[in-house]
Amino acid sequence: MSFSAIAKMLHRHGFSHQVPARRALERNEEAVTGWVKETWPHVETPRRCSGPGCASKTKPASR
Repeated sequence: MSFSAIAKMLHRHGFSHQVPARRALERNEEAVTGWVKETWPHVETPRRCSGPGCASKTKPASR
């Protein structure tokens, strides 16, 4: 299903995308920047390298 089909289906059911009009007044930019630099790299899962794979259920390692 494409993104446009999903958007149309959600719109038919009364949903719409919502974007905040402004940033929160309480937002601490220094804290956000520090979190992104220090914490996010540990939280973000590493992306798998694309490489050859095998879906065979008969290979010796899967027995």
